[in-house]
Amino acid sequence: AISYTQFILLLTTSNDISCLNDHKYVQQGEIISLNCKFSAVHASVAAWFKQTPGENPLLIVSAFHTLQEKYHNGFNKSGRFNAVREKNNFIFSFNLKISNAESSDSATYYCIVAYHSYVALFHCTVFVLKGNLYTVLQPPVSDPVQLGGNTTLQCSILTDNSAGDHSVYWFRHGSGESDPGIIFTHGNRSDQCKKSSETVSPTQSCIYKLPKNNLSLSDAGTYYCAVAACGHIFFGNGTKLDLIRARYGTTLYSFYFTCTFLLSSYFALNIFIFFFLCVLIKILKCIGCSECPVFSNLYVS
Repeated sequence: AISYTQFILLLTTSNDISCLNDHKYVQQGEIISLNCKFSAVHASVAAWFKQTPGENPLLIVSAFHTLQEKYHNGFNKSGRFNAVREKNNFIFSFNLKISNAESSDSATYYCIVAYHSYVALFHCTVFVLKGNLYTVLQPPVSDPVQLGGNTTLQCSILTDNSAGDHSVYWFRHGSGESDPGIIFTHGNRSDQCKKSSETVSPTQSCIYKLPKNNLSLSDAGTYYCAVAACGHIFFGNGTKLDLIRARYGTTLYSFYFTCTFLLSSYFALNIFIFFFLCVLIKILKCIGCSECPVFSNLYVS
């Protein structure tokens, strides 16, 4: 028998160049076209999801067999989201178009095709570029960071290929501080940039990382990535870094509990041994004695 996984074969990752290297760049106001093609004769359901950094995925639209597409979470209210199903021989497509792209449309979009317990998935991360020459994106820190631990902050800069050189700065704004202070600069560097030919105006993506090791309370705060070019400076939304003492607190509690348990067990054992020895000594003294209370109690009828 042929495995059903062969019926659910996504073709987008190999044939579709609209999402090059899992990324797609569009200018604000343009149309975002996401194509999901698959060979799935027995596919029962197809769906599109949207996930923005730090949030749970949201179901945009779903389609079950030949039933009409169903929109979810209010994505049909604006009229900008439009899903279309097409069939060409044994090749099916479930395409999503988003008109008049906005900055809030920057997210990772997932196309999921399923049959019973078999699932195929395609994803594409969309970046909507604003009218500025530079767009600064800062993803949140995914996991809580503990005191003494390490983390790496990331900054993605999207710009036109012809924008020229730029400098990148990191600022930290701690709690109770009036103004953020500069902590690091990457200088004029372009070796972190990758070019793309996604849009009419070719863009490039530059990724800069700021490693933070052996973190202390003074490292807590909001970190801002900024790019300086053409006499202007463009800031990101910031990445908040919170530090927790969970590991230290948990370890201290476990140590406290273990010590208390061992001491209690030690005293209980000593008391038991003391009474046992007292009874044993009394029995040894009374061996052969008819008036020994221990033996007299044993022979009471």
